[in-house]
Amino acid sequence: MKHFKIFSLLLFTAIILTACSSDDDNNNPEPIVEEEVITTLNVKLTPSSGTNPAIILQFRDLDADGPNLPTIDVSGDLISGVEYNGSIELLNETVSPPEDITEQVEELSDEHQFFYTLNGALDATTAYTNFDGNGAPLGTSFTLTAGAASSGTLTFTLRHEPKKPNTGLEDAGGETDITATFDVTVQ
Repeated sequence: MKHFKIFSLLLFTAIILTACSSDDDNNNPEPIVEEEVITTLNVKLTPSSGTNPAIILQFRDLDADGPNLPTIDVSGDLISGVEYNGSIELLNETVSPPEDITEQVEELSDEHQFFYTLNGALDATTAYTNFDGNGAPLGTSFTLTAGAASSGTLTFTLRHEPKKPNTGLEDAGGETDITATFDVTVQ
């Protein structure tokens, strides 16, 4: 009977020690990374030559998923045959002063990619001009070349943690941080 009590005590101790063993995941939990809050997307299209004015595309949704619709503005028409240097600015305007989210996206370039989608009869082409550390597209800067007179939509989509390389938005995966569609005309 004495051996049974000792065996029971040893078994109980072994169970307690196993249950209380240190687990690295519990001692070092992964930090919580909050997603960026993006209320505003500004796209500036500056002609690479000539005296034509820059075109500004702006998407603002200050209440995010709230009841108010976003405001979408296009400052003018593209000119046929002109190549534009494009730059994208992302802001969080829920704080004062507004936070520039573009910097965070560019610092984490391997975790982000912009996609440009042209629809309708819009005659234009786009090309990436900035890349992540592995040579995969980032897309906060790009070129847009306006073709023949036409109209349609131009959509900008920022994906977080897309598959890189990819063949486009359809197979990129990841999560959409922001998407904005603009009605665009080429004169």
